[in-house]
Amino acid sequence: MLHGKLRIHTCRVILLTSLVWFLVDVVILSFYSECIGGACKKSEDIKPGAEALADDLDNDYDQRQDERHDNKNIDSSKSELTKDIAGRVPATYKSTSLRRWRPAPSVLPVPGGAGEKGKAVHIPPEKEALMKEKFKLNQFNLLASDMISLNRSLTDVRLEGFFADIRYKLFGHCCRCKDKKYPKLLPTTSIVIVFHNEAWSTLLRTVWSVINRSPRPLLKEVILVDDASERGKKLENYVKTLPVPVFVLRTEKRSGLIRARLLGAKHVTGQVITFLDAHCECTEGWLEPLLARIVEDRRTVVCPIIDVISDETFEYITASDMTWGGFNWKLNFRWYRVPQREMDRRNGDRTAPLRTPTMAGGLFSIDKEYFYELGAYDEGMDIWGGENLEMSFRVWQCGGKLEIIPCSHVGHVFRDKSPYTFPGGVSKIVLHNAARVAEVWMDEWRDFYYAMNPGARNVPVGDISSRKALREKLKCKSFRWYLENVYPESQMPLDYYYLGDIRNVQTKNCLDTMGRKSGENLGMTYCHNLGGNQVFAYTKRQQIMSDDNCLDASSRTGPVKLVRCHGMGGNQAWVYDEVDKTIKHVNTGSCLTKPETTDVNLPLLKSCSYHEGQQWIMDSDFKWQANNHQDER
Repeated sequence: MLHGKLRIHTCRVILLTSLVWFLVDVVILSFYSECIGGACKKSEDIKPGAEALADDLDNDYDQRQDERHDNKNIDSSKSELTKDIAGRVPATYKSTSLRRWRPAPSVLPVPGGAGEKGKAVHIPPEKEALMKEKFKLNQFNLLASDMISLNRSLTDVRLEGFFADIRYKLFGHCCRCKDKKYPKLLPTTSIVIVFHNEAWSTLLRTVWSVINRSPRPLLKEVILVDDASERGKKLENYVKTLPVPVFVLRTEKRSGLIRARLLGAKHVTGQVITFLDAHCECTEGWLEPLLARIVEDRRTVVCPIIDVISDETFEYITASDMTWGGFNWKLNFRWYRVPQREMDRRNGDRTAPLRTPTMAGGLFSIDKEYFYELGAYDEGMDIWGGENLEMSFRVWQCGGKLEIIPCSHVGHVFRDKSPYTFPGGVSKIVLHNAARVAEVWMDEWRDFYYAMNPGARNVPVGDISSRKALREKLKCKSFRWYLENVYPESQMPLDYYYLGDIRNVQTKNCLDTMGRKSGENLGMTYCHNLGGNQVFAYTKRQQIMSDDNCLDASSRTGPVKLVRCHGMGGNQAWVYDEVDKTIKHVNTGSCLTKPETTDVNLPLLKSCSYHEGQQWIMDSDFKWQANNHQDER
């Protein structure tokens, strides 16, 4: 009898469960039936511009109705930014100037071809010596590159998701790049590629990837700028055979990337300038997402996801879509993880445009008129370096937007070192360019750059009056505004009390990062007064930081480590007392102490006794903010 009751209860549970799932299915089917034809309501919190402007491709309108619908959308999409600024480049294009387009056909793989579908090319042992010899010419595997077709196929690397279709219906935004709909009318673009002694195969593979994977009506021309190469001039004859207009310009002497790009830009006839490096490969659907953002607002500067092409095997490796551009105190560009703040702004949609504080600078698209209104490139910069940060700051501070478009992918050959020479030396050029960036755009935060690179103060920056006048003319915002609104996650503290070296009273030695990475111990050595590894900032948030890393201690006896700054206090909170000159760890109450004789380079954490070994001097010429915040300490 007991078994009979169990069977009855089991049947009831099964029937009830089946009924629940049946009702769930009915609800889902009902929801889907309401969404047929694109009628379901989308989220209003965030709309990728391309989706907001795109037509419903399922509607069978005739061509005249399509054009009228597109024109209405494009002309009505003016941003609030443009409405407030008179006499500048309008936010949108006249619809009559745009072109209808269709996606470029896929490049089919050649069976058995080297490197097809982006696969790695491996050199047989008997050719390794030749490979190593050729590697020196361009600092990549030239032998492998020469084995690969100029028209090689690549895997479609655009973002997909297993539950993409359901997510689109439920949350109102598309999670598959392949399913995104872009405006039927887009501006034309000219591709500008600068090269110097570039390998023939990588240069032409770049050109062919542009030709093969760009909608033909949108590709106005390709402009190749030869910056005084020394390896022959057979290119002009070759480009005459190509199916799109390709022009070769040559500089008379080595001018560098910046001035060579300006030369190419002067000859652009397309509405948008797209800058690429000479060793890239564009993937399927790379161009439309970029132009779709610019057609929505011409003051948007857009970059593709920059994938990696191996310098050793030419394998195509997809990069993360979860990183954005930043910079450190030395004004070196760095990739950092996208913060949760930006993910929330995008409603978790990884295909939505990503607002990035800075760009890498090699690959981006910009409206031609806006490029010149914004000041093009700084012609006072030499050769290469720093121009990407300069333009990034300028775009944001002067009313534009800088975005990474996750649905656009371009591969780039990344090398361990440059094969090129720099007239005057690399160090002098980099210091000169970065100093111009700091002086024109960074206001008081330029001191971080000079503290890390004291030698830069002795490098002439040249005349910057025209760039400062440009900043005034465009009514650009301050660098503080940039840190507060665009890059609050920056390694440069918004407010700080002190910037300089930290000296122990007893030993006269200074805290020193010793060039160590995150997770390694803080060091200490003689004070050299050369900045760099001995520069620390004591911030309003109670951090003692050097570039990316903060002093961190997890126990009352140490050790004191360098750990990536997280801005949440805790183990990274310290208090400096100007009277007794101690640096106290907030969590443990212990004091930073001079090293023992057993290891004179390792500062310690001990109970506070206030002797000279626990006294530290923070005193330098960089205390520009300290006086403004004395009342807050």
